[in-house]
Amino acid sequence: MKRGPSRLAAAVARSTESLALFAALLALWWFASHGGWISRVFLPTPEATAASLAAGLDPDRGGELLNFSAMTVQRMLLGWLLASLVGIALGALIGMSSAARTWLLPTLEFLRPLPASALMPLAISLWGLSGGMVLAVVAFGAAWPVLLATIHGFASVEPRLREVSAALQLSRLAFIGKVALPATLPDILAGMRLSMTVSLIVAVVGEMIASQPGLGQAILLAARAFRASELFAGIVLLGVLGFASNALLALAERRLLRWQRP
Repeated sequence: MKRGPSRLAAAVARSTESLALFAALLALWWFASHGGWISRVFLPTPEATAASLAAGLDPDRGGELLNFSAMTVQRMLLGWLLASLVGIALGALIGMSSAARTWLLPTLEFLRPLPASALMPLAISLWGLSGGMVLAVVAFGAAWPVLLATIHGFASVEPRLREVSAALQLSRLAFIGKVALPATLPDILAGMRLSMTVSLIVAVVGEMIASQPGLGQAILLAARAFRASELFAGIVLLGVLGFASNALLALAERRLLRWQRP
């Protein structure tokens, strides 16, 4: 009986396919810009984008993109951490308490479909055009994936674990900390990964609307001035930030869930 490919070989194959697709898209971009398919006013060449990106990240040449990236990452992380804390705490409360589900779920179901960007006018009226306003909207938008994942995780706890904890006379807090939370951890971590992406998106939109310094404002100003290479440099940098944050969280998730692997 033939053995299947090793995990390393499978990972290398997936990476090769991903790099091939990326190279094909980059080649299409190069031909479209150099061949005049789209005006360079709207679609710069990859070389011009790379030059703008290098200039924006070089401290000796101003390093504006570097500073803007740091501000955006700070807002993203603060909003994500706040959303994670609120989502896990509220999700555990709803998952463990039938009274909390009765009182809170109808209100949450009313608020959940509301886009975070649609609430920005209300947030502006409360906090003004400030960094605190952007942080509040980021936390609101990013809390839902963690909250829903936590509720689902607590609802999916094996009933026999509840019976064992009752037989051992564990308190509710002890049951949450020693039994329910470890069992719910895969759902929570998956929700936190999705929440990180949402926090980056909402942070950028908030910077555009509230005129707060960050990558969102840099991209908006570049678009208004028809500086296409700087616009694309900001978009590329946003993609890199999103990819890096997701990769780091995926690595943390694999380490925290090592006990699940055979």
